[in-house]
Amino acid sequence: MISIRGSLRRHLDPLGERAVASGLPPAWLGYRWVSGETVAAHVARTGRGRYETVHAEAVASNPLPRNVADRADLPADRGWWGYSMRDVPERVSGETFVATLPDCRLVFWNDPRKDNFYPAILTSGGRALNLREIAFRPGHAEALRAGRKAARIDKATWVLERVYHNHSHWLTAHLPKLHLLRTRGGLDDLVLPRRRNAVIDASLRMLGLDPGAFADFDPDRPLEVGELTLVGTDRFRPELLRPVREALAPPRPGAPPGSPPGRRVFISRARSRGRRLLNEDALWPSLQAAGFERVFMEELGFEEQVDLMAGTSVLLAPHGAGLTNMMFCPPGAHVVEIADLGFPNPNFYALACAMGLHYWLVPGSGVGDGHPLDKDLRVDPDAVRGVLARLDAPEPGG
Repeated sequence: MISIRGSLRRHLDPLGERAVASGLPPAWLGYRWVSGETVAAHVARTGRGRYETVHAEAVASNPLPRNVADRADLPADRGWWGYSMRDVPERVSGETFVATLPDCRLVFWNDPRKDNFYPAILTSGGRALNLREIAFRPGHAEALRAGRKAARIDKATWVLERVYHNHSHWLTAHLPKLHLLRTRGGLDDLVLPRRRNAVIDASLRMLGLDPGAFADFDPDRPLEVGELTLVGTDRFRPELLRPVREALAPPRPGAPPGSPPGRRVFISRARSRGRRLLNEDALWPSLQAAGFERVFMEELGFEEQVDLMAGTSVLLAPHGAGLTNMMFCPPGAHVVEIADLGFPNPNFYALACAMGLHYWLVPGSGVGDGHPLDKDLRVDPDAVRGVLARLDAPEPGG
């Protein structure tokens, strides 16, 4: 029976895709086949809407990690990120755009396995818009087939991407959009999620925005919008990220330019559910002797986290969302990441470069057989001490 169904599926899929591509409304086939296109392609094809490029696509020129001599020594595995650590020195940064489109439908799906939120956007012609972190998924088809009545709003400005509630995604993908819109006077029709965490609301208030002043949406119902404004961004463009630091963590009075303050901070994950540093206790005496203070980010409110980072000259941590707070470290600060290079996530390296920070990479080893995102870590204390010794060494020619 399974093989018969699989055979039928292989024959029906191309037929359904061709039918939808030729103009058959995807609703007629239960949204099992939905054609997609970029926002720019949609505006060009239909002649409807407006599209403005704010920052053109560009190729970065980023330094190597301070303790890596050859780019070839960086992992080349692109994993699910679409780029690798080896790509970061010349990473292609996608464009920033603002577009306004008529008659769109927003559809939401929450993956019950991970409590992850995913939005999709359908145009009046039934096509899905493909953005960096927005795409039509099978879960959206299920939501549409459920037949829940859509809510309706005349105008909306949309900034949300998948897993907006994730600390790292909110800070690097969403706050930059909001700040950009704020500088352009484009927040009047902003729609926020009804379900928000404390960091979201605190960060909005730090930008001078009242979360309660904006419309929200019900994630269990589609949302029809007469005129939808979208912002598309790359997560790691300096032009988007650095203004957020300037707004939330401006230079402190009396601080000499280019001379970051002296706090050294170690972010402990000992109370986290995953990626704990199993030999942290063995490493801590060396860190303490080097002047580090140990902090647990989960014990600090968002404003306290920002204030801490604004006074930090060296930030050391195992790979994890807390490292995203490097966004608020002053230019010229040092970031030391302990990472499992068997699962080489390049995002924190790219973020450090975008923020004008000095990045150091210390290899750790994943422990256990679980998903790499959940594995605990071990690190060679001598490798960490070696980086600290170089941090304290005088600059060449100094």
